[in-house]
Amino acid sequence: MSRKFRTIAIALLAAALFTAVLLFFILSNRITMNPPGTIGNTAGNLHNGGLFCELDGTVYFSNSYDGGSLYAMDSSEENIRKLSSVNAQNILAGGDYLYYFQMGASGNAGMGYVLSVRSFNRTTLDGSRTTGLNRDIIAKAQLVDNYLYILAAGEENPQFYKLKIDESEQTVLADYEIDPSCAAAGMIYYSDPQSGHSLYQLNTSSDTASLLWEGSVGYPVIQGDFIYYMDVESNYCLCRYSLSQGTAQTLTTDRVDCFNVGGGYVYYQKNGDTPQLICMREDGTGAFVLAEGNYTKLHMTSQYVYFQEFGNDTALYHSPLGSAGYEIFSGARDAAIAETQ
Repeated sequence: MSRKFRTIAIALLAAALFTAVLLFFILSNRITMNPPGTIGNTAGNLHNGGLFCELDGTVYFSNSYDGGSLYAMDSSEENIRKLSSVNAQNILAGGDYLYYFQMGASGNAGMGYVLSVRSFNRTTLDGSRTTGLNRDIIAKAQLVDNYLYILAAGEENPQFYKLKIDESEQTVLADYEIDPSCAAAGMIYYSDPQSGHSLYQLNTSSDTASLLWEGSVGYPVIQGDFIYYMDVESNYCLCRYSLSQGTAQTLTTDRVDCFNVGGGYVYYQKNGDTPQLICMREDGTGAFVLAEGNYTKLHMTSQYVYFQEFGNDTALYHSPLGSAGYEIFSGARDAAIAETQ
């Protein structure tokens, strides 16, 4: 083989190797788009902090026994494992990725994480590859198809914008409060405090908003044909509005602190001299007291409801949907203890 031929062969081999490495880098960093109809989390969960999120039989959650670290488990609460030491809130899941707001880090994370800044992150479902998308202070965020709709605290006014999941587009939509939590079928339903809490819908295909109903809506949650909400002008009682019929129904006259809907049930915290955590069917029938006292952070998955006692940010309770009993979520506690050993 001549020296000239060897030189050409080596050059071609080097070029092929460079091309292969470049192609691998491009493919490994390409963000996969989501399937149509993707919604990151339920409105009920997001209104309660977004500490639990379910996707394809896996529940991703902020483990209060480990300083809010990001964990995952099967919907049946088996196979509990830690994904990250960051304190995760507003958890969203869709396609191949999770999205969450990180503020500081968990108590078991070590000094390096304690000094970490706030960040809105995208990570793979196993938590192995994390990318910081921005460092805004996120009030609420929702994933609709291939866009993150984000309500952030601006310097002077709130800022509502959308960000494509691959970071290729960012568009400011409003400089006032639009909570994107309640979303379904390409629509975002939100209460507009500038118009007396009337219900609006934002069509995400065109990013145009329109008035849906001149009600007094707080914390809307969509479930099927109904928007569940707290009536701001009627002592925050719990109601629902039929999208197809255009009619409203009061489910309870109790003053409500927080609520969640799913799996055929409504859970709400009753405010008053005798505070109670109450469960009822989605139509308001069959109500019973699940727990006496003040509870908060009501999150629901396909099988369980999770909640915490007001003022206690560590202890986490769970109850099978529709059950009259509840107990400490020992699986999450034991998994956190195992991480320290």
